[in-house]
Amino acid sequence: MTVRTGRDVLGIPGPTTIPDEVLGAMHRPAIQIYTGELVDITTSLLDDLRHIFRTDGRTYIYPSNGHGAWEAALTNVLSRGDRILVLESGRFAHNWGEMARMLGVEIETFGGTWRDAVDPAAVEARLKADTEGRIQAILVVQIDTASGVVNDIPAIRAAIDSAGHNALFLVDTIASLACMPYEMDAWKVDVTVSAAQKGLMTPPGLGFVAANKKALAAHETADLRTLYWDWTAREGELHYQKYCGTPPEHLLFGLRAALDILLKEGLEGAWTRHRLLAGATHSAVARWAEGGVLEFNITDPRARSASITTVLVGGGHDAPAIQDYCLEKCNVTLGGGIGDLKGKALRIAHMGYSNAPAVLGMLASVDMALKALKIPHGAGATQAAVDFLAENVPA
Repeated sequence: MTVRTGRDVLGIPGPTTIPDEVLGAMHRPAIQIYTGELVDITTSLLDDLRHIFRTDGRTYIYPSNGHGAWEAALTNVLSRGDRILVLESGRFAHNWGEMARMLGVEIETFGGTWRDAVDPAAVEARLKADTEGRIQAILVVQIDTASGVVNDIPAIRAAIDSAGHNALFLVDTIASLACMPYEMDAWKVDVTVSAAQKGLMTPPGLGFVAANKKALAAHETADLRTLYWDWTAREGELHYQKYCGTPPEHLLFGLRAALDILLKEGLEGAWTRHRLLAGATHSAVARWAEGGVLEFNITDPRARSASITTVLVGGGHDAPAIQDYCLEKCNVTLGGGIGDLKGKALRIAHMGYSNAPAVLGMLASVDMALKALKIPHGAGATQAAVDFLAENVPA
């Protein structure tokens, strides 16, 4: 017996739900790539991405996923033998650093935990100790989708400045762009990386990089450059050079529609919506945690992200069983733990094209699963989420 039918409610941290307008924009014939409409679309996308990144720098679009954008960022500003500092707070900064290692870059891992944000004071102390200036770049994610943490990017920037260090500052916003405040220029970020399939509501397959003047200057002497990722090559006069070949037309059509939706809402409006949906989710998880089995992975409430909440499942209970129940009985797809948390956690996404009914439905489905599976949990989680929204979304 189930109560599932109709559309799947997608609650994983990417890809996220794709709006019908985006799907519709992609359902059209291919067009020519050299002049006309597609050239105008590319120009408008590059301009709007500058607005979304909050930068006056250059923006680049790659037919790739976010890992491709990682490689684009690294190869355009680094050289073989450079040392970089990787600020870990989960899975993804670590993986970005490992990519750099394979490219011939020396990696220094600044070990964090999967339960806490990066400590800016500790970063400052490490940079002050680098008296020879060997560290050429610092890598960090704003939100790690494995741990659910949000790192304080302006505080880390302040730590770099306080240390008087000149390293490039590279930030991954794949799980945070359009989901929470991000100010590339104001926070003096040199290179920003993102992708299409999370807050930007577009199918996977597009990666984005933004670079400021300092990054562009480093690019001039970087020896990891390859033609596909190269910024200089993508500044060529011919339209196809911006994609190192045939543009991914239909993904660009979809991205154009997605950015239109986002810009109509307004960035600040999208940030607020994500903050409220996260608050509702956190209210529910806090109630479940009263049963002594479920708990937040991120211990500090200030470091819990606006786009993804990671919930640990203990007491010998099976986190995948909760996922299976939600999918099989309610048509709700939740994320599971990955990396160190594989089989030990749920990941509840509240990002992108998401709203109160979707999030409340996911939370209610988890509530059903916990009851049906007889997993100890505090009562009233769904009501707590409703109460949070009612209090914070006034009539």
